[in-house]
Amino acid sequence: MERLKLVLQYFQSNSESISNGICIILALVSVKLYTSFDFNCPCLPQYNKLYSLGVMIIPPIILFFLGILVNRHTGVMMDEWMRPTGNRSKNPAVVKYLFSAMMQRALLAPMVWILVTLLDGKIFICAFSVTVDPGLFSGTGSPGPGLSWFVLVCPGLSWFVMVCPGLSWFVLVCPGLSWFVLVCPGLSWFVLVCPGLSCVSSGLPNSTGLEVIRIMAKVPCKEDVIFKNSSFRKAVSRYIRCYSQAVGWSILLFLIILGALGRLVKPCFDDHATFLQTRYWSNYLDMEQKLFDETCVLHAREFAQNCVVQFFEDMREDTIFRLPHPPIISKFLDGWEEEEEERLHGITKQEQMDQLLNKWFYSKPELDVTRIAHRPRTCVTWEDRDRKILYSDV
Repeated sequence: MERLKLVLQYFQSNSESISNGICIILALVSVKLYTSFDFNCPCLPQYNKLYSLGVMIIPPIILFFLGILVNRHTGVMMDEWMRPTGNRSKNPAVVKYLFSAMMQRALLAPMVWILVTLLDGKIFICAFSVTVDPGLFSGTGSPGPGLSWFVLVCPGLSWFVMVCPGLSWFVLVCPGLSWFVLVCPGLSWFVLVCPGLSCVSSGLPNSTGLEVIRIMAKVPCKEDVIFKNSSFRKAVSRYIRCYSQAVGWSILLFLIILGALGRLVKPCFDDHATFLQTRYWSNYLDMEQKLFDETCVLHAREFAQNCVVQFFEDMREDTIFRLPHPPIISKFLDGWEEEEEERLHGITKQEQMDQLLNKWFYSKPELDVTRIAHRPRTCVTWEDRDRKILYSDV
């Protein structure tokens, strides 16, 4: 529980930490959305790629704009870029720094989505199953290069011999029995084939008469009846998934290397003092806007409270007999009114508030607080009857 409190305090310490926390949450949400997403490939040659590209591109675009929307740096950057110059000059380096920070945080969730989809491989299988050569996974292919073979058939007899010169192998067929043996002398293997029995095939299934491209488009659909008792679909899926994972890990490796090189090379070509100044003034703009908003909220609360109290006081009947307040109560009321005036900062009318807000936008105050830092303050000094100082805060 204490660690959780420390984590929450870290993320609440400043706007940059809050933005980092929101980006991490968006990245976790993207992973959760993908794992709960019901991926249904249409298994049609003309729609597989379109559907896969939609799943690969549209959610990252949504997450990207969502990351821009929830990032506080977006509003600060746009305010600084669009505001009139006024008494304060604009700093393009600050705007560039805020834009870079905003883009880095906004791209985190989309990149997580893309990497997760590539490492999972389902989208690649749906998109590129049509482009795979089925001959790579066919169990009834032609002999290897450099091997010439032919078939000897004996008419009138229910047997034949397959001969491969250079390799001493042949086929022995038993007439009247529904089996034959493929024997390879010199190699310790043979195949026993039983026609009529449902054997598992590793070749391209084409029992339905469909063309090859339609069969390959149905590879992502494991429940399709065409792949029943066939390992062909699994072989093709594994093949494409390997490519998908290779692309995903390559992108991740490239991003890590790019980030590491950026951290190592940037200090060599960038002035660190300038970077510190840019970072300081970007934090200043964020903090200034936040404090101005909080001050406006407090002023609006006090203004509304005084307006309501004044309304109820004005509604009193004029026939009420009012006695003058005693001196002590009068002094207390005067002090309370001065305190209320201080809270309102002298802004007691709508026209004054509108003028203040217009001046804040069109003419931001210059970055100089010398006057308020060195303004005179009240000092207290206690002396006894002999004018000896007992206490002083000077």
